[in-house]
Amino acid sequence: MSRAHAESVIKNIIREIVQECAARGHAVSDTLVAFMVKAVVLDPRNGFNVDRTLTKQDIQKLEEMCLDKLMEKCSPTLDTIKMQVYFDMNYTSRREFLEEIQQVVESRLSPVSRDITDSRVKTREELDSLYHRIVTYILLRSGMGSPAHVHAVQEAAAALQSVFPPTELGAFMVLLKKEKEQQLSELTMIVTGIRLFNKACKKGAQETELHEIMPEILTEALPVVGKGIEEKLSVSQSLAWKYTTVLEKLTDPDKEPGQHDVPIVLLRQALYNVRQHEVFLKTLLADSHLCTKHVEFLQTELSTHMKLLKERVKSKAAVPTTQVFPLFKALSKVWTGLQDEAELLNILSNITHNLQLFLASQAEIFSEAYLDDLLGATDVKTDEQRMTESSDERIVPSEMKTQEWLLPETTDSFNDLLLQYNGVCGYTLVNRDGLLLPGNPHIGVLKHKEKHYVFSSKEAALKFASCPDDFITEVAEKAKLSPELIQLLQLHQQVSRVTPYTELEPGESLLVKSITKCEISTQTDIHPVEGNIVQSYEWNEWELRRKAIKLADLRTKVTHSAQTDLSHMRRENATQTWPPKDAACQSKRDGASNVPKPQVYLAGLRGQRDGRVVKTNLTRSVDD
Repeated sequence: MSRAHAESVIKNIIREIVQECAARGHAVSDTLVAFMVKAVVLDPRNGFNVDRTLTKQDIQKLEEMCLDKLMEKCSPTLDTIKMQVYFDMNYTSRREFLEEIQQVVESRLSPVSRDITDSRVKTREELDSLYHRIVTYILLRSGMGSPAHVHAVQEAAAALQSVFPPTELGAFMVLLKKEKEQQLSELTMIVTGIRLFNKACKKGAQETELHEIMPEILTEALPVVGKGIEEKLSVSQSLAWKYTTVLEKLTDPDKEPGQHDVPIVLLRQALYNVRQHEVFLKTLLADSHLCTKHVEFLQTELSTHMKLLKERVKSKAAVPTTQVFPLFKALSKVWTGLQDEAELLNILSNITHNLQLFLASQAEIFSEAYLDDLLGATDVKTDEQRMTESSDERIVPSEMKTQEWLLPETTDSFNDLLLQYNGVCGYTLVNRDGLLLPGNPHIGVLKHKEKHYVFSSKEAALKFASCPDDFITEVAEKAKLSPELIQLLQLHQQVSRVTPYTELEPGESLLVKSITKCEISTQTDIHPVEGNIVQSYEWNEWELRRKAIKLADLRTKVTHSAQTDLSHMRRENATQTWPPKDAACQSKRDGASNVPKPQVYLAGLRGQRDGRVVKTNLTRSVDD
């Protein structure tokens, strides 16, 4: 079967099941149908041959079985699977939730922002309209009031005019689109900070009451969400303890089975349903507590920035913008963080409310009066009581040296160990026909093939450790018969899976193949043997390239040398020097010379015009 044909077959199966469910009045998602197809193929009781390509009869049989399971009424198993699919599709990490909240805000405000940045104004009326749109954008982005509220609009416009008067719209219009968007964001933060500061100052000069300036949605959700989750969690835990006690009583191998017609299978499915609900609620409660801690941190930041602003401003008529604008922006960021936390709490509340809908089947089948009748005089034990009773039983590693045991006293970060089966005892699950009992790590944690297993008693721990691979296989087979256990016990890596059509190779069919992944950890010293350190080792790729180029260049060079056996590695060198000596030289000397003093007389310069001039030289010689 080619890849394209395999994709077409699986898509057709899912599409036809979805369409048939819609025709029967049930709306189901593709994800739910895909999971149900996987569950039906995995169940060995359905008899699908995974070693050959699905025939038309196999496809028709698969579709009919999936439709029957999806159309079941009052089915705790179906409710549990729907709950798991819903949670997987709607829950994500805190970081991704916050990113999604910010993206939703951006998408809602993008038309308003685009209308501002793309506008081309020419008249005075259009400038006024543009300024009003900027005020509207700031109101919507900050979440402090509605554009339909006159007082909020006036307050935002007054704050905006103090930092961005209408006369600056001309400079704003010549900016590029990116620069306009950046300035809009900065103006929103500054105006929001100014309004928060003004709101705090109106409350009086005393210490600001934080709850009076907190986002309204946060003040409503913060005390309610966590308490609501805790209440629902308490109800689910009470139900789970009752179902566990009833099944423990009915499946006790030491007692003879009574003459009663009790639907043990449905009781077990109901137990899986409430246990899964409990796991999801614990996850939501942990996120709720994290939100509360983060809100407390943001409240501290808000108070700190507000005090600093009051000290900077006080009663001054004017304050440099370089001193107050950063504080206004910091206030705005804290305000945005508080709004995000409020939205996150609202999301967690909605998920909690919707999860409650998936408990309807077990509540309809088994009323509290019916469960109390089954319990009789048996005391209902909580998970904490079971832990306390079994804490005295401790594994002694010397009793079973073939296995590695981890104990609280000898293991670092013992409470942070990742436990298999979500902390459920695997031995009890196999030996008591699917009963879920919480394991007690203080008995001793079995480390087998880099995985950690806990048990409800010392006896269960020793029996499981005697042949762990067999029990692990049995747990996987139990999950195939009850597909909701795959998610509940986190068995995705242990249970065989249906190959997604995107991973099918040419010639393959809708196979079920095991995941060949495993967790491995390795720890080494930095330098196990100090003497083997290579000093010439280079980690830098460019340094290695430089050395390679240098060596390649040496290939074109020739070195000439002459050497004798006697001078090899032992040549003697000598240098001759002369001691210093006295020496002198003359660079100049004094000298003089004498010249005769000239004495020349002229006669006949005065007298007749045509008279002759007579020259007489009376210069004497130097020697005279």
